[in-house]
Amino acid sequence: MNNKFPTGFLWGVAASSYQIEGNNANSDWWEWEKAGKADDQSGIACDYWNRYKSDHDLIQELGVKVFRSSIEWSRIEPEEGVFSQEAIQHYREIFQDLKNRGIKTQITLWWWTSPIWFQKNYGFQNKKSVAIFSRYAETVARELGDLIDIYTILNEPMVPLGQGFLAGAFPPGYVNPFKFWRAVNNLAKAYIESYKKIHAIKSDAQVGISYLYNWYESNNWLLKILNRILKWYRIDLLGNKIKDYQDYFGLNYYRLGKIEFNWRNIRLDSKNQIYFGFTVVTNKHNIMNWVAYPEGMEKAIKQAYEKYKVPIFITENGVPTDKGLDDNERIDFINNHLKFIKKVIDDGVEVQGYNFWSLFDNLEWLYGYKPRFGLIEIDYKTLERKPRKSFYIYKEIIENNGIKG
Repeated sequence: MNNKFPTGFLWGVAASSYQIEGNNANSDWWEWEKAGKADDQSGIACDYWNRYKSDHDLIQELGVKVFRSSIEWSRIEPEEGVFSQEAIQHYREIFQDLKNRGIKTQITLWWWTSPIWFQKNYGFQNKKSVAIFSRYAETVARELGDLIDIYTILNEPMVPLGQGFLAGAFPPGYVNPFKFWRAVNNLAKAYIESYKKIHAIKSDAQVGISYLYNWYESNNWLLKILNRILKWYRIDLLGNKIKDYQDYFGLNYYRLGKIEFNWRNIRLDSKNQIYFGFTVVTNKHNIMNWVAYPEGMEKAIKQAYEKYKVPIFITENGVPTDKGLDDNERIDFINNHLKFIKKVIDDGVEVQGYNFWSLFDNLEWLYGYKPRFGLIEIDYKTLERKPRKSFYIYKEIIENNGIKG
């Protein structure tokens, strides 16, 4: 078996701005944390905003071809209609530093966080959000587009929409299906408008979206029907609306979601994956109870490719641990998932690249700083960076353009 990946395959690593930059005080998530609705407050986070050059040294040492990161909307537009040239210039310096090192930029415009003024006065349930968001996207394309190789307009949009408008666990904190439905439609329109505006500025831009595409299975026939409904909800509800406006399909894959029903749990607790009795099977040996399922990567890629018929980019894939530097669980996770990616490539599916999540430990939203996803360990007291064993194994994979065995 040939374990070499195609020439030009984009090996990458990912991290999002809010989770690593620090001090994003104009964001709705900052307010959410201050209200005690998450396990930790982000604070200075990893201080990437100030330490990006030394962090890029580590990215360069890792040898990746692409770095997936994001722009914090609340920095770019801290007040409605007022764009910060200082923030734009700082992002320009960050992206230029990556380009100087021969690293492509894959930039996400909305990674779940919005400016406080937007959430307070509009929100995606408001139809005016379409023009407001697409104006932001157009500004980014005009000001920074020469340094952006790949656009990901939205990251896993159904997660914050579901958590924010149905479960009340994310900003804006609604439990309102009517506002949810309006938000889905408005976000789809905002995506399409942003896609058009980016292409109007640069016709050959590569523009897409990333979906959370975990693999769901059940033994019970009734729950199998529920799986189909959930797949429609997670992927196709929005995906069908924007199907003709994707230059690639961004696929985020982490785990198996095996659904069970327990009548003793008739409550809504999205943080602990309890939805009125429906629960997901857990792995007690994993810090977030996630069940790894590498085979699901192959199934998810093939399913997405068959429906959407555009190239696939694995925009995120990773595993949380609470271990130190010898993270053999993460090494096994990487190798096992890459085997199935190589298999689908051999079967004729066009997979452009793979981003491991994450570059280093960072804020895991509601769960705070306890879960550790990084190839690089962060000491949150000193902010010292220490590459883990997995960092060096992934480095070897990139150097060899393939996996061993």
